[in-house]
Amino acid sequence: MHEKRGKLVAQAREALDEIRKNTDQARAAELEKRHDDIMAEFDKIEKDIEREQRTAAAEDRIARAAEEERRRQRPTGGDTEQRGQSGGDKPEYRSVFYKFLANGGSLDALDAEERSILRAGVVDIEKRIQTGGSNSAGGYTVPVELQNMLVRSMKAWGPMYDGSIVSELNTSSGNALPIPTTDDTGNTGVQGTEGTALTDDGSADAAFGQKQLEAYDFNTKFVKFSWQLAQDSIFNIEALLSDLLGERLGRLANAQLTTGTGTSAPNGIVTASSLGVTAASATAIASDELIDLLHSVDPAYRQSPKVGWMFNDQTLKAIRKLKDGQGNYLWQMGDITKGQPAALLDYRYNINQAVAGIATGNKAVIFGDLGKYWVRKVGAPVIGVLRERFWPDLGIAGLIRFDGELLDAAAVKHLKLA
Repeated sequence: MHEKRGKLVAQAREALDEIRKNTDQARAAELEKRHDDIMAEFDKIEKDIEREQRTAAAEDRIARAAEEERRRQRPTGGDTEQRGQSGGDKPEYRSVFYKFLANGGSLDALDAEERSILRAGVVDIEKRIQTGGSNSAGGYTVPVELQNMLVRSMKAWGPMYDGSIVSELNTSSGNALPIPTTDDTGNTGVQGTEGTALTDDGSADAAFGQKQLEAYDFNTKFVKFSWQLAQDSIFNIEALLSDLLGERLGRLANAQLTTGTGTSAPNGIVTASSLGVTAASATAIASDELIDLLHSVDPAYRQSPKVGWMFNDQTLKAIRKLKDGQGNYLWQMGDITKGQPAALLDYRYNINQAVAGIATGNKAVIFGDLGKYWVRKVGAPVIGVLRERFWPDLGIAGLIRFDGELLDAAAVKHLKLA
């Protein structure tokens, strides 16, 4: 599919070159349609590649989990007896948890040693969901390994939770974090005169402000599943639930960190950005307007390693049809062999489906130093299994705490439709 994608781009380039050379309007229209058809096929191939990669990743996770379980259950040395018969190695928390879940969340299915391991693991390693004072009134969290899978899914579903795109701050507690800010870009030095004292009138003093990162709580609501499914598909259900909850938390976090209002919620990067360009049209973006937006951001920010564009996929579709005065497309394909991503006006871009599309009054495109946006993550996402409320079925839910703020409003600008 990578090879096919490369051939499609080569064909698109040939069609574009012919368009430039051909002065016949009918022939040019025919070539433009051919070019658009090729790029539509290119989009389809890219989506196929993404689906293949996600499926392969899920299959790999399931295979690794199954292999790990087989390795734990494999007898050591010449001993072929199971633990309990031979007094072998002490079972691990994860295998005990599997047994607990596969038996409908029933502690009766565990022996005394296994119940002890399960309770100790909950107290020492993870967190307990309890509705009252007794253990039976609560539930036990899914093993820690699943939390890592959740984080990976969350990053895949939105760039705003990805520390390689924005800046992130991880804290173990949710106390409010005041952060001092200052804008000294309007000040500069002055020329001095020999023998003359330096001016000391307070006009050059730095002015400081303050922004604050909170810890807002969000959750997935409960997802119910049958105890029969837990018994019959223990490995698959783990992979399924990790993807399901990770994607839900990922979409939620990405949306809040993109367009959150800043009132009892994160201040989303689009919300916090400042106006760079107002488009002439309410339903379209011109190539010159993208250039104007790029240059509305100070050159100092354009040197940042995290500088780039952000818009949704439909906006990218419209942008990919834009050309400069010489008929060259603004969008540039990357080179997979060199690890070079596609670019827009020589800067990388990030697809974020939470950014509004091209329509009246929308902020459809942002550009700038995305690293000036800080995401505060409190601990790891927590997921819990509740059994008594839904008995004989089980319920699982995810919890997450985070906040986000653009610490320098001049670093990121947006294009707003008329």
